[in-house]
Amino acid sequence: MPIPKPASLFVRPAVVVVLAALTSACTSTPPATAGACESATYTVHDPAEPVNRGIFAFNRTVDDYVLAPVARGYLKLPEFVQAGVHNFVANFGEPKVFINDLLQGNAQRSVNTLGRFAINTTVGIVGLIDVSGKLGIERHKADFGQTFGVWNIASGPIVELPLLGSSNLRDATGKVVSFAVDPFGDNSDTVETLGTVNTVGGIVDGRAEALPLTDELQTRSDYYSALRDATAQRRADLVAQGKLGSVANAQCPDGKPANE
Repeated sequence: MPIPKPASLFVRPAVVVVLAALTSACTSTPPATAGACESATYTVHDPAEPVNRGIFAFNRTVDDYVLAPVARGYLKLPEFVQAGVHNFVANFGEPKVFINDLLQGNAQRSVNTLGRFAINTTVGIVGLIDVSGKLGIERHKADFGQTFGVWNIASGPIVELPLLGSSNLRDATGKVVSFAVDPFGDNSDTVETLGTVNTVGGIVDGRAEALPLTDELQTRSDYYSALRDATAQRRADLVAQGKLGSVANAQCPDGKPANE
């Protein structure tokens, strides 16, 4: 006997409710320790600095004349538009976060990520609305560079990548792996279109998010070294967060996320 229509309409909301309950339970983690609120130690090994500075000069020209102006224009859009772009980009990247959660051996974070993706993709309209966040299921970041760091692979020398900016060899390798990994498999035209929107939106939204930091760093006497060191610190903190394994980004007494 076929299932009556009212029952079939109930199934999807019920699944979402179960996922919400499961992921909410998994976000109950201990508060941040004092160590988690301290900046992670890092070292900068830049043997190819002259070459890196040359590539940096090219990157800065592109940024000054294209990326930064576009990002400043983006920040003038209504807040709900910016929130929608930010949420969509973050949600589209959740499958790769899930893969890295598994590779890092963190079952709780992987369940948290899977639940967020399922809820936001359905109820949140392909991720435009962060429904999971409103339910208290916090987002966290994870990428292949972080995973390599959690595996205790050394960061290696500094590599200034054309258009992609300052990095170290470990994170640069992670970016290459990320480009090669496609969690969506054999893409349909719709997925490919969404992927293009995600790429463009991610570049603009990410650059806009970084503007306060880069504006401050540009006031330093040596912008190259200031940005290089700030990036190294941020990545070291992200690796430390991955090793800590918190499901949500713990909050320090000053209100800032721990190791973020």
